Amino acid sequence: MKIIKNILYGAAAVLLTAAAADAADYKLTISSWAPPAHGLNAQMWPNLIKMIEEATDGRVTAEVKYNLAPPPAQMDLVIDGAADMSVIFHGYQSGRFSATKLIELPGYEGNAEAASVAYWRVHDKYLAKADEHRGVKVIGLHTHGPAHLHSNKKVTSLDGIDGLKVRVPGGVGSLVGEALGATGIKVPAPKVYETLASNVADGVVMPFESRGGFKLTEVAKNVYEMPGGLYRGSFAFIMNQEAFDSLPEDLRKALDEKVFGEPASRMAGAVWDNIDARGRSLTEETGDNSINMANDADVAAYEAITGPIVAGVLEEVSAKGVDAKAAQEMIAAEMAKAN
Repeated sequence: MKIIKNILYGAAAVLLTAAAADAADYKLTISSWAPPAHGLNAQMWPNLIKMIEEATDGRVTAEVKYNLAPPPAQMDLVIDGAADMSVIFHGYQSGRFSATKLIELPGYEGNAEAASVAYWRVHDKYLAKADEHRGVKVIGLHTHGPAHLHSNKKVTSLDGIDGLKVRVPGGVGSLVGEALGATGIKVPAPKVYETLASNVADGVVMPFESRGGFKLTEVAKNVYEMPGGLYRGSFAFIMNQEAFDSLPEDLRKALDEKVFGEPASRMAGAVWDNIDARGRSLTEETGDNSINMANDADVAAYEAITGPIVAGVLEEVSAKGVDAKAAQEMIAAEMAKAN
């Protein structure tokens, strides 16, 4: 019933947006790569469109279009102007992003909203210096919730991951899989269901949202949950710079002051907390699914295992001219304030 309500919510939001679009002076094209019922399309994009319309008194709106390009191609799609806006997952583009790995590190305490707000503030103060999003305008940054292992085989201890074939996302998520002894398989999130259903992979590391968003309750019936998560995934809302610059100055000012940056980041993080909670509830309500919490010994072991990953990321980001240690400490401090 909850899933049906969210689908209906998304459909209603699309209808309202379509009506508003008729009265708008400027209509932006959004490229989306997630399924229509996923929280990105059912909640995040409708919320962002509403924020844009309210900030500009209805003069600017946007329309979501599906399947314009696969997930790894979204940034180039926006740079080329084939779409005005999209959301990218940094881990899909190996070698293009380093500074974004800081928010993905294990060890932070707090939900996706706290992480996303901290992410934007740290980006503004430190990470933007790396200039890794050159070619587009970054209009928001967010994380998904803490990621855990989802598998058909019941895993109840950290060493149970060793030897499994696990779909990993790139970025810190892939480093974690390797450190735990898993054989990493990289496919974009929309391909996860078929990858698991065909037994190409034994499991996947993703947040609880994926239990519903990618139907993991059907193909990965067990969750091994690490308190605080194995990692967090990093996303950016991006916009074609020329599309933004073509708007009148008063509209650009309204969007920058009222929508883009921290407001959009906070909204996206809050949505992710909501859909994570829904995914957990769905798992608990599905009779043949289980959630298995890591014990204290595994938590301590995981911290030791990931120590070299953290050190390696700090070194990598520092090489970009960013004060990585200060940025990491600021993320932790900002999340602590939110909590």
